[in-house]
Amino acid sequence: MWRYHPELLARAVPRYTSYPTAAEFGDDVGHADMAEAVDGVAADAGVSLYVHIPYCHAVCWYCGCNTGAINRGARLDAYLARLHEEIDLLAARLGGRGRIGRIAFGGGSPNAVSPDAFVTLARRIRDAFACDDATWSVELDPRGFDADWAHAIATTGVTRASLGVQTFDAGLQARIGRVQPTADIRLAVDLLRHAGVDSINFDLMYGLPGQDEAALAATLDTAVAMAPERLAVFGYAHVPQMIPRQRRIDARALPDAEARFVQAAQAHARLTGAGYRAIGFDHFAVPGDALARAAAAGTLRRNFQGFTEDRAEVLIGLGASAISQFPDRLLQNEKNAGRWHAAIGQGRFAIARGLRRSDEDRVRGDAIEAILCSGGANLSDVPDLAAVDARLGAFAARGLLRRQDTRLELAAGAVPYARAIAATLDAYRTGDTGRFSNAV
Repeated sequence: MWRYHPELLARAVPRYTSYPTAAEFGDDVGHADMAEAVDGVAADAGVSLYVHIPYCHAVCWYCGCNTGAINRGARLDAYLARLHEEIDLLAARLGGRGRIGRIAFGGGSPNAVSPDAFVTLARRIRDAFACDDATWSVELDPRGFDADWAHAIATTGVTRASLGVQTFDAGLQARIGRVQPTADIRLAVDLLRHAGVDSINFDLMYGLPGQDEAALAATLDTAVAMAPERLAVFGYAHVPQMIPRQRRIDARALPDAEARFVQAAQAHARLTGAGYRAIGFDHFAVPGDALARAAAAGTLRRNFQGFTEDRAEVLIGLGASAISQFPDRLLQNEKNAGRWHAAIGQGRFAIARGLRRSDEDRVRGDAIEAILCSGGANLSDVPDLAAVDARLGAFAARGLLRRQDTRLELAAGAVPYARAIAATLDAYRTGDTGRFSNAV
């Protein structure tokens, strides 16, 4: 189905959950930039909230998230107390403006906190913002997810959940430091269904150390049998120079570039053959799911949470390392929990990194998002289009895209090359690729 052109995938490229990417963030931003952005939110503006819990019961070796293991209950309690203060700080600044349509909890593992603490946190958000009609979602670690947590899910009105599955193969789980019996995942799915969750996502991975086509096939078959509404199938990004915990993974056992390509194609074929619709370059959803409906309607978006049907132009992140996205700027909280604590404790937004988006950034970003979400874009407003065309030439020569006037359309077999094609529009990519992952 897909033809392998290694020369087109040789360059590591961003996943483009924003443009410019976080690699371009600088430290010349702070509280005032966030305060100004929040003050500019219109009364009827669509707003989404992201709440970051940077803790896990155990940290997996492959993980690139800002998280740490819970080793002191007092530390987690202090974090949650300060998070309540940040919620109040934001609510006071918004003053009732904005329509909160989406509330997402991520990490780390939100279920690293107790069920009661989660319910209390959700109640604090409901009290602080007008969000009666909001859609609530949460990322979960199936290990340790129990009936008490399922009751918390039902109590708070969460209707979407994402489970970190990665692989069902016990041997591969041991190689990446995430051992979780299939029975635990099946139990989590059953509990979530009974709690009223109507959209479950599985995160799966290919390109794992020692993974072959047979192991991936078995994982895909098991996943399909559990019938999640969505699946995200990511290629493992081995960047130990950026993520020291990955040094525990045996790099010698990693599949090579061609094997990764085959595995990505295998996942695409198996899941679409099972009735899932391919969304972007690494998501899949059943046709009736909101994500699939957005893709069919041409309203799919991409933000820091990946492909989404969320149309809000303002995404506000709460918690250490969380990123906020406004039309004209991207702002990230302190990654260091101590400095985040200090800022919020002083009544300031804990912004440490970010940037203001220029008009050119927004034009290029819109085109990149359209390529990744819709498979095509109008490039009429993209500066220096001749240079972009020169970079696109190698893809066009292999029949992976079409150009008609200023319109760019990806061909059917271009899915694995989408990120590499999008990168031709990126004005910041000048050869520094060490911090990014393989395109497939």
